[in-house]
Amino acid sequence: MSGSTAAPPPGGPTGAGEDRSLGDIVGSITTELSTLVRQEIALAKAEATQDAKTAGKGVGLLAGGGVAGHLFLISLTALVVIALGGVIGYGWAALIVTVVWAVIAAVLVQRGRTELKKVPPPMQQTQESVKEDVQWLKNRNS
Repeated sequence: MSGSTAAPPPGGPTGAGEDRSLGDIVGSITTELSTLVRQEIALAKAEATQDAKTAGKGVGLLAGGGVAGHLFLISLTALVVIALGGVIGYGWAALIVTVVWAVIAAVLVQRGRTELKKVPPPMQQTQESVKEDVQWLKNRNS
């Protein structure tokens, strides 16, 4: 016999494998396929969890940028009201607050975009693993 690592079929060496019933063959394929599907689902869950954590951080930063942008608009409105009101001193104060909020919004949005770019394509490892499994199944029956 050769140094094959695969276990011979229950019927014995390769030549005696013809004695296996159709039910045994179907049962073996069903068991292997079931195990394969469970493993792929577990990999998909693990990969999706990791991607969701990374995306969540980016989304949180973008939300912070949205809040800061909203406050920018509120401050800008206050600036226009105060500046048009002609009260001395308040216009400059409103301008400073508005610029600070604009800078905060820009920084948060930029950081959020950077975090979202770190997320890999969806289920990349799972797709590669499924391709390998399909190739294995094709070669198994050759």
